[in-house]
Amino acid sequence: MSFSASQWGFPNAPRRALLIHGMTMCSNSWESVAQLLAAEGFFVVAPNLLGHAWRRGTDYRASTLAEDLRPYFAMNTSYDVIIGHSLGGAVALSLLPFLPKRKETTIVLVDPALEVPDEPLAENKKLFLKEVASPRTPDEHMAENPAWSRSDCMLRTLGLSMCDRTTVRSLFEDNTPWSFTGLFKNVTPNVKINVLLADPKFSGVCHLKHIPRDVERLNARVLSGVGHWIQIERPDAIMDAVPLARAKL
Repeated sequence: MSFSASQWGFPNAPRRALLIHGMTMCSNSWESVAQLLAAEGFFVVAPNLLGHAWRRGTDYRASTLAEDLRPYFAMNTSYDVIIGHSLGGAVALSLLPFLPKRKETTIVLVDPALEVPDEPLAENKKLFLKEVASPRTPDEHMAENPAWSRSDCMLRTLGLSMCDRTTVRSLFEDNTPWSFTGLFKNVTPNVKINVLLADPKFSGVCHLKHIPRDVERLNARVLSGVGHWIQIERPDAIMDAVPLARAKL
């Protein structure tokens, strides 16, 4: 494993956050959320997942992507907050066995890709392969997503341009059947999970039915009028799901 990550804030900050991007994205895509976290006193680390940012491998199962992040937990390094978007949500849940058993940890799953039936999975595979083969320009992304900043659009294009069709094909095939809800069984009492779901009118990635109801300290919230790219469109909603230090009175 070679370290490939973006960082914000100061390494000696009192709190740490680990941000895990989604498929065909890159670590820099967390810019808006990371800056907000750094302003609240976090040292923020966002790795580039295996298969992204030109990182190659031979096994792209979510469990392998999580194992590849184990060095970020070396020397008893721990995180107060772990945030995962889309595929990154499945990877975040796969990290549960690595977490300390007593440290209070909050995991925020941002429209996580937890359960995808075979037919829509095949359609998504075709879509991603097409996008990687011919990435749209930032201007094209801006035309489709007027609420996005130019920087967001440029980072979306960058993420796509640093992936290739062979890797994307393997990401889908190595994770078929696409089912990660069972990972919630690894949640320990010191871990709190907040799930942010996109409005089903705008995204079909995650639905409330995918979220188990028998897990303690698990909360789910649907964001009305917001699509899959919550970290771009509503970074404030992610910050609301992060426990922040309260000023002493």
